[in-house]
Amino acid sequence: MQLSPNFSLAEFTASATAVAQRIDNTPSAAQIVAMKLLCTKVLEPLRAHFGKPIHVTSGFRSPKLCVAIGSAVTSQHAKGEAADFEIPGIDNVTVATFIRDRLPFDQLILENYVRGQPNSGWIHVSYRDGRLRKDVLTYSRRAYFKGLLP
Repeated sequence: MQLSPNFSLAEFTASATAVAQRIDNTPSAAQIVAMKLLCTKVLEPLRAHFGKPIHVTSGFRSPKLCVAIGSAVTSQHAKGEAADFEIPGIDNVTVATFIRDRLPFDQLILENYVRGQPNSGWIHVSYRDGRLRKDVLTYSRRAYFKGLLP
């Protein structure tokens, strides 16, 4: 099933942990709708702008999968509203800045980025219909900071 022209349900639900621990990572119809919105409103425009495929490293997570990886069961990933990703060959700060300045989103987090290493870390972005807080954070060294790296 395609969530949008360039993103499939299979890539959003893929999880080595789920496979290894035999965890069902099947989303509900409402969660699929949320993933479609995230793809349509954020990821497709991002792919069109940069002209490169987006590598989703973590999309939907069932509550059991959240527990298995140490994530909250209330995470936006568990609602189908969030994805962690990279665009190979594009600096994560460049991508995060573009999202911050030009796209609708609920939360944007630049995670584990190391200056001087353009593809270190990853980007977390969420989209929630009816709630777009435009909350921008950087996560580094086990702490969250408001905004993107200075």
